Amino acid sequence: MTPFHAMLAKELRCLGVSPVVYVVGAIFLFVSGLIAYLMVANAGQQAVRLLQIQNTYPPLNLNALVFRPLFYSLEFVLMFLLPVLTMRVLAEERKLLTFELLLTSPIGINEIISAKYMSVLLVYLGLLSLTGLTPLLLSFSSSFHWGGIATGYMALVLQGGLFLACGVLASAMTDNQVVAAFLSFGIILVTGLIGELGSVLGDTTIGHILSSISFREHYDRLVRGLVEARDVVYYLSGIVLMLFTAHRVVDAHRWQ
Repeated sequence: MTPFHAMLAKELRCLGVSPVVYVVGAIFLFVSGLIAYLMVANAGQQAVRLLQIQNTYPPLNLNALVFRPLFYSLEFVLMFLLPVLTMRVLAEERKLLTFELLLTSPIGINEIISAKYMSVLLVYLGLLSLTGLTPLLLSFSSSFHWGGIATGYMALVLQGGLFLACGVLASAMTDNQVVAAFLSFGIILVTGLIGELGSVLGDTTIGHILSSISFREHYDRLVRGLVEARDVVYYLSGIVLMLFTAHRVVDAHRWQ
């Protein structure tokens, strides 16, 4: 077993007994299920209204009425929940005074950062896979475009991966888990608001640059079913940048 796999197994065991994971998971699944139910109920009400007007059952676009609003809503849910999921990954090590022992172990900083990030990413992917029951159950009674569902989940995976990387960076910067959660949320919020500033500046060079830095524009294209290489590159580059910065923060702590 490589140092990375040993570290990853240890992190998964710790997450498996952490009450925070179960609380975050329960809230995420409850909120996502509630939003999906409300979207489906709204689509049903629209079908009934159209039936009364046209005297015939109209075809409904569930991708536009249910899944697209669901994916947009989950973006905001992730902004609040994922910082809580990542707040302990490195901050707890520093608080328990095991951080120095970890740094002097045979495991390199790359393996430490990668394993801690991968552990929370696997937990998130597990929770996200459970939400797949929604389109699966709806497929028995309705028809919709599965391609749009696939790109929506792709957007959630990439967006969640970026938010988790921000959380790992924030956790590396402090020994207080609450501060780490708020710091992570602040990084995510500022990155999103940069896009709003770009929209205000309009069709200018600075406006385009700011919009491309924010995740809002990239996430929106993926949710609408537009898969472009620049959006995937943006997320992967952002994840690498955040993890690299976390590596530098941890490495700087070693020499303090």
